[in-house]
Amino acid sequence: MTQSDIQTIVTQSGKELKVHTQLFINNEFVPGNGPLIEDINPSTEEVICKVHSATEEDVNTAVEAAHTAYKKVWSKVAPAERGVLLNKLADLMERDQEELAMLEAIDNGKAVSVARDEDIAGCIGCYRYFAGWADKIHGKVIDTAPEQHIYTRHEALGVVGAIIPWNYPLMMGAWKFAPALAAGNAVVMKTSELTPLSAYKFATLIKEAGFPPGVVNIITGYGHITGSALAAHPRVSKMAFTGSTGTGRKVMEASSTSNLKKLQLELGGKSAQLVFADADLKHAAQQAAAGIYNNHGQNCNAGSRIFVHESVAKEFIDLFTEQAKAVKVGCPFKEDTFQGPQVSKAQFDKIMEYIKIGQDEGATLHFGGKRVGDKGYFIQPTVFTNCNNNMRLMREEIFGPVVAIGTFSGGWEEAVELANDSDYGLAAGVYTSDHSTAIKASNALLAGSVWVNCYDLFNNSVPFGGYKQSGFGKELGKYALLEYLQVKSVITLIDW
Repeated sequence: MTQSDIQTIVTQSGKELKVHTQLFINNEFVPGNGPLIEDINPSTEEVICKVHSATEEDVNTAVEAAHTAYKKVWSKVAPAERGVLLNKLADLMERDQEELAMLEAIDNGKAVSVARDEDIAGCIGCYRYFAGWADKIHGKVIDTAPEQHIYTRHEALGVVGAIIPWNYPLMMGAWKFAPALAAGNAVVMKTSELTPLSAYKFATLIKEAGFPPGVVNIITGYGHITGSALAAHPRVSKMAFTGSTGTGRKVMEASSTSNLKKLQLELGGKSAQLVFADADLKHAAQQAAAGIYNNHGQNCNAGSRIFVHESVAKEFIDLFTEQAKAVKVGCPFKEDTFQGPQVSKAQFDKIMEYIKIGQDEGATLHFGGKRVGDKGYFIQPTVFTNCNNNMRLMREEIFGPVVAIGTFSGGWEEAVELANDSDYGLAAGVYTSDHSTAIKASNALLAGSVWVNCYDLFNNSVPFGGYKQSGFGKELGKYALLEYLQVKSVITLIDW
């Protein structure tokens, strides 16, 4: 590690933080060969620092480090010891929880209270959960005939490549690192060029926890350079990607033209929330509002389409609007802030353009739709009503605090048909007091996760992943381990 890569930054709360700006390869911070990237504070629009970016040469160096570490060291580490290291990592994250949260706040713009109490806390739980799985990965003996001895082995893939988005820098990393490492793989992860700082702080904890050099490598760079090189690398056995559907297609193409590496893609969404006439409307409004406005609407599973039965539409919209008005937008370092800025000017401009599109299409701008303040990428929580499924507001992922509300007049079948009329299928919400309606609608929805009378409720033991163009493969739970393992059958003839 060289001192030249460490810079001091000051948060809006006046706290000084030391940040690394170089690539983390083989347990050391090293310069990248690509151009320096300006890291922008979305709350102030000012440059925080400049970080190094990885070229194809740097990607190859990181992958070779991971390959060597896997082959010579990590594959020989006992599963229980992998669990010990993951638990140690979780302990260190808990120790530095406040600093990690502040880095998320200044780099991503999310409220520091949310980052600390939800995101980082969730990461700590994720590492501890998969630490418990490390020594419980078992094959089976298959009894076929007296003269045969047949068994299966669940083996690591080797080198796993991971590309994570900017909306949950540490959490999306945890969802990939934790099962990949528990299963015995080495990892090369590319952070978003917009939000690299918390990942580099995390890298220091990897080293402190005692992970062997090369087992975890963290690099930053642009998708078309760094991401493309990682996705196409022939020594990478699997790519885990979270991001847009368009980029997911490019990752698939890179796999098909290189070594047909295993893929896990968690992509975009346009998730529907269905509010039935018999729902507890106040509770539904609270949950549905959190479902869209959590993380500033920058959620792949955001419940950005709401279909409410016409008989209760006015009452629900009034209750929902109260929730939108109550959202505290402002400096992420204030403890009562719920919604900070959007992550970048490009994202801000995209959202504002969609707000204009919605008005041009004939939807009613019921609330919000304006910038907050004159500095930073802050947008009011926004509510559109009188929306139909043909509008772009209803069909395209906005990735911001914008909800489109429409109505239905029939039963659960009509509501589900409206919800399923989408290219995406990541998540859905159902609000009803009728158990039968809840089960029928949930079973018929083409979505990887369905929340009933709640939304955005996660647990590390519960799998998460999409249908249709929202991708394939599962994060979290025992299902996630299978994404990072391959099964070998060993067939032995005893009497020969």
